[in-house]
Amino acid sequence: MQKVAFIIPPTVELLDLSGPAQVFTEAKVLGMEIEMEFYQYSEEPVSTAGLGFGKLENFKTARLKEGDFVIVPGMDNDYVNSFSFKAEREFFNWLKECADKQVTICSVCSGAFALGHAGLLKDTECTTHWRRVQALQTQFPQARVMADILYIKSNNVYTSAGISAGIDLALAILEDLKGPLFTHKVARGLVVYHRRSGTHKQQSIYLDYRNHINPQVHEVQDYLIDNLSRENDIETLASLVGMSSRNLSRVFKEKTGSTILEYLTLLRKEFASTMLNNPDYTIEYIASKCGFKTARQLQRILKK
Repeated sequence: MQKVAFIIPPTVELLDLSGPAQVFTEAKVLGMEIEMEFYQYSEEPVSTAGLGFGKLENFKTARLKEGDFVIVPGMDNDYVNSFSFKAEREFFNWLKECADKQVTICSVCSGAFALGHAGLLKDTECTTHWRRVQALQTQFPQARVMADILYIKSNNVYTSAGISAGIDLALAILEDLKGPLFTHKVARGLVVYHRRSGTHKQQSIYLDYRNHINPQVHEVQDYLIDNLSRENDIETLASLVGMSSRNLSRVFKEKTGSTILEYLTLLRKEFASTMLNNPDYTIEYIASKCGFKTARQLQRILKK
């Protein structure tokens, strides 16, 4: 079973820690087999909000293997600039050893400075809180520090911008592990809608068009995802959420920027593209499962 090990430093920023942790907690609720562990490298860490954590195991007791993850959340800037932080060579060396074992090392906000001291940002694209971008580049001139992005993966290292961007980072990790549909379900459970960096490799129909909080539109979108092969006429969808057909069409376009038919076609196209990877499926079978009337109609849609 894969592990996600959170390292809690002194003066940790609570949301840097709790945001990603809640993403993986929700993933576990939805059936993902992943183990979460929490460690410290300094006795009894206390958050910037004054909340303490009690007794935690030292990071040296962690037993991590290839494919596991380490997440280092952000800290108070005064601590990041302090001698005591920069003197944590044992911890930094451990991070490097984990990376050498192909454990993926991740940071949120100023946690990137720990990765820099561990030598993990050399020739690596990375980011941090916008207030700290210049300082990160100055301290680690061989890093390729990028501004104005939420997160990025480079050389088996994930880094993210500040505070709430840690949630985006965790969702990105989850998408790599479990795919966009599962990640969409996690995001829905958290009432969070996936935001992307400009370097994200591709769009996802399951995660795009969800940057709104209208429960009726979300219910229609979820229904369409689960019922692609049905007719899905506007009257049926409208009755599902207690709206008139005209009002649903208007609100759906207002909230998503897409008509219901355009959205449904994109869903069907995405699902068909996935099914085409299975050589046992005929084009006729795929067309029927995706709600297309004929294989020719599907082929025409895929060419667009």
